[in-house]
Amino acid sequence: MTHAELILSDLDSRLQSRVDLTLYGRAALCLGFQRPPVEYSFSMDVDGVLETGQAEEWAEKTNFWQAIEETNNALSSRGLYISHFFDETQIILTPQWKENRVVIHGPWTQLHLTRLGNGDLFLSKLMRFDPQDLSDARFIVEQAQFNTNDIHKWINRARVPEIQEIKEQFALCSKEFL
Repeated sequence: MTHAELILSDLDSRLQSRVDLTLYGRAALCLGFQRPPVEYSFSMDVDGVLETGQAEEWAEKTNFWQAIEETNNALSSRGLYISHFFDETQIILTPQWKENRVVIHGPWTQLHLTRLGNGDLFLSKLMRFDPQDLSDARFIVEQAQFNTNDIHKWINRARVPEIQEIKEQFALCSKEFL
């Protein structure tokens, strides 16, 4: 069982109602692709993208945030956690990211998991000019069989947060692929 599967299984066992969760980051790469590199299975966390207002909805209608706290407490001795949740406006995505998500099948009963679609997952990896993120972006390009025209299209459709550092990092990362 990968770290992501362990974290998500623990979370699922604590949820009292259905929760739709969109993954990104290495958990999305590990669980959302055929034959991912083995190092993806050792990622110590799970990251999620939330639709605007989803965090508040979960607080009102589910025990999601309590289940997160319980999961993190239960797995802390192993260094595993789930805590990075970003509003859709905080990361680089296309306006159509919700329609492009890919279902992740698994044994979960309360969690309905998706990952960002290939283009949006690629864009999310262009937020930091970092060797690991660039390597992950290359993996996505290979798996999706994107050509230069595809990459150009995704980069042009990107909705970049109005944060100067992210804009600068995105520009640097984009040059690596164009």
